[in-house]
Amino acid sequence: MASLPATVSDTAKLLADQGYIADRDLATTVHLALSMQRPLFLEGEPGTGKTEIAKVLAAGLGRRLVRLQCYDGMDMAAAAYEWDHARQLMAIRLAEAAGQTDREELARDIYTREFLLARPLLAAIDPDLPPSVLLIDELDRADEPFEAFLLELLADFQITVPEFGTVRTKTLPVVVLTSNRTREVHDAIRRRCLYHWVDYPDAPRERAILAAKAPGVPQALAAQVVAFVQKLRTEDLFKLPGVAETIDWAQALTYLNQKELAPAAVDETLGVLLKYQDDIAKVRGAEAARLLSEAQV
Repeated sequence: MASLPATVSDTAKLLADQGYIADRDLATTVHLALSMQRPLFLEGEPGTGKTEIAKVLAAGLGRRLVRLQCYDGMDMAAAAYEWDHARQLMAIRLAEAAGQTDREELARDIYTREFLLARPLLAAIDPDLPPSVLLIDELDRADEPFEAFLLELLADFQITVPEFGTVRTKTLPVVVLTSNRTREVHDAIRRRCLYHWVDYPDAPRERAILAAKAPGVPQALAAQVVAFVQKLRTEDLFKLPGVAETIDWAQALTYLNQKELAPAAVDETLGVLLKYQDDIAKVRGAEAARLLSEAQV
């Protein structure tokens, strides 16, 4: 396991070494979260690189990545832990067959760590496992009551299992929470975290990201792709393209042996960049040609 970076510049370098090009503000917030051992809450539009930060921190720090993908209706059994009821029942039957009849003793025997199934939250703080980076991804997709359970974890880095006791970590995990802001996350969660809004990158940083993630794309084509995407993000679309779409589009154009952007190539490949038919229909044709002309000025 690597040591934590000592300065903001070291943090920016740690991210850059894993292919993540962060601006100074983001690098500062990440550095403070690591230094202060506070959860990091990242909010922003889909495709701006929030989830990727947890992945590169895990790789750069040499820690295991534990990911909890949130969704509507998620319960404790999926997020934190559940008891292995089948094995518990088998243990009870074996104990009874051996003549053990003391119910209290049976209960003590089956509510042990052996029968406790760790889900992502418990696995992230398991004292018997190596240190982790815990990614709680798209928290805004989970039900609001789930946030109340997270408070104990985010405040004390522990989980209380009523039948078993409290599980505490030996080494505090690096915790990254993300939200696409489909709903507001409760203030109690926000107060326990350091916050950063992750916006779309400006053109120079997006070109640097593209060079790091897709080095095979010709430099001239990469510059044109970024300029076009930057213009496209000023349009009123249902879903603006994220950085991942920029990378995919540049690679797709390269696979088609395109050396520079042309209106026909844009129209033919819009499905790589945009993910909704209404957006594609709105941009294709004259609008794409206009955006391309403005991007090349």
